[in-house]
Amino acid sequence: MKLAKYIDHTLLKADATKDEIIKLCKEAKEHDFMSVCINPSYIELAKKELADSDVLVCTVVGFPLGMMTKEAKVFETKDALLKGADEIDMVINIGRLKDRDDSYVLDELKAIREASKGHVLKVIIETCLLNEEEKRRATALVKAAKADFVKTSTGFSLHGATIEDVKILKEEAGDTLKVKAAGGVRTHEDLLAMIEAGAERIGTSSGVKLL
Repeated sequence: MKLAKYIDHTLLKADATKDEIIKLCKEAKEHDFMSVCINPSYIELAKKELADSDVLVCTVVGFPLGMMTKEAKVFETKDALLKGADEIDMVINIGRLKDRDDSYVLDELKAIREASKGHVLKVIIETCLLNEEEKRRATALVKAAKADFVKTSTGFSLHGATIEDVKILKEEAGDTLKVKAAGGVRTHEDLLAMIEAGAERIGTSSGVKLL
């Protein structure tokens, strides 16, 4: 697979403007990235801008804290797909994971997997807030829910992906679950190192620079 197809070209900041989203889409088409990753209010704009390309529209659910109710996340997922999203990146309930309430986390994941049937589902576990046992447990739950990817980070917490985290997630994920590294991937060397560690998708706002 060519390098550009590893990249979800990302713009999730709160003050992102319409013009910036249009620019993001143009760059994604020009460099043939896998997707643009944007906030849900811009799904329809991105869909329109990318209509003549194979670049996908990825959006976020329960972002960035993950502490919404399960029902709210399910609604958000369905609404995003109705508006044209191709892929969903959702945030788990991190507090419930830390409480060891695995049945709640799994139940929520399964509900969102059901709501997103037929579409790629990536699950953000926010590795910078977890110890190794929690990272492994979270990944096992994501795998049990039959999501497509476990994703390291929102990019809005203490720090983004690390090589060590990607290796841990990949080890736990095995062959049936893919790993997405996001946050802090800012150089070409970072990109190659994350792929070498086992990442099969990279979320970055520096996609053009990385290539």
